Amino acid sequence: MNESKLKSSIILRMFIVAGLTLLLLIPTVFVDFLISERQLRRDSAATEVSESWGGSQTIIGPILSVPFREFSRDQKGNVSFTIRHAHFLPSRLLILGSATPEIRYRGIYEVVLYNARLQVEGQFSRPDLVNLGIDPQNVLWKDAFVSLGISDLKGIRDTINLHWDTSLYPSQPGVLSDDVIGTGITFKPRIDQTHPSFLFSFAVDLNGSSGIHFVPAGEITQVSLESRWGNPSFVGSFLPQTRHVSSDSFHAEWKVLNLNRNFPQEWTGNRYKVSESSFGLKLYLPVDEYQKTSRSVKYALLFIALTFVSFFLSELTAKVTFHPIHYALIGFALILFYVLLLSLSEHMRFNLAYLISSIGVILLVALYAFWISAKRNIALIVFAVLVLLYCFLFVTLQLQDYALLLGSIGLFVVLFVIMFLTRRIDWFSPNPS
Repeated sequence: MNESKLKSSIILRMFIVAGLTLLLLIPTVFVDFLISERQLRRDSAATEVSESWGGSQTIIGPILSVPFREFSRDQKGNVSFTIRHAHFLPSRLLILGSATPEIRYRGIYEVVLYNARLQVEGQFSRPDLVNLGIDPQNVLWKDAFVSLGISDLKGIRDTINLHWDTSLYPSQPGVLSDDVIGTGITFKPRIDQTHPSFLFSFAVDLNGSSGIHFVPAGEITQVSLESRWGNPSFVGSFLPQTRHVSSDSFHAEWKVLNLNRNFPQEWTGNRYKVSESSFGLKLYLPVDEYQKTSRSVKYALLFIALTFVSFFLSELTAKVTFHPIHYALIGFALILFYVLLLSLSEHMRFNLAYLISSIGVILLVALYAFWISAKRNIALIVFAVLVLLYCFLFVTLQLQDYALLLGSIGLFVVLFVIMFLTRRIDWFSPNPS
């Protein structure tokens, strides 16, 4: 390309700078891939720790299951039977618990673990088998059992004993029927058919990670949970009726009726997936540096474009000419900010990492502007523009709910300033004054 033509043609340089801006989006895509890769590595580290400690826990039940014989006749008239199970849920279920969190490290990554101590109590009504169309003569009462679903059995820290009326029954590993519960433990209490109801209670000492969930198994299910953790996220089918969250603790209470869920109090077989109605919470780290860094990358085009605009306007007003190589190096410096932010935020607080990264890039670009133009005013203008841009981005990252509003207002102000500063430029002249 003819050098004199490049210097004299404003329009040509505008197209070249615009093309560079779009080309620089390619390395931002790789930065986004790098963020995702680091986030996956963090999640992998969390999974490794959880596999030894206990994963996210879901508590189902307790559920009273009563086996019965179901007879059938084949085409030859031969009679056979299979063993099926009728399942009954508590008429009342109360869960009181506390979760003690702690942070473990796998390399540079933090993993949130917890130990939950739960006190579970409630009441079963006498099973109504006739209502399910089951002949009482076919019921195997001596083989009835109570199941408690626990999603990750590695997290059980102590033995679990069932208080059933006035008797005590130890737990057995595994479940005797997978109709409702996939993994858990089993109790074999004696079912006295003459009793109208059965009181039960047991304590659970359980390790877990990330979160804990409960299935509303009772006709009335009440759950009360507290923890010395200030960043809970309440999730699932039901939100707590009352909750109190402070900077270092929370207390939440749920009350769920059987009318709120999509399965009954009693049924046979495996026709319902009760885990779909679970509710509970997740324990989040206060800052997710990967999420914030990924959000900041989405503003890369805006940063590159506005920085290039400030340099281009400096060309027009200060009568200096910057080469496309200058623009390319400046663009790479701006992209380096995101790599610095990602790497530093893995070792320190995000806000401090942002401050260090932004100061480094601002000084680098401002000094470079002074070196290639030999004009202090241009360097000061570039410095001021970058300070405003990085302050704008920082505020936007903090205000998640108002990010779109702030961004649109910011773009409007920027466009107004550019239109005002270029109002007297004669774009038809190759050498505007």
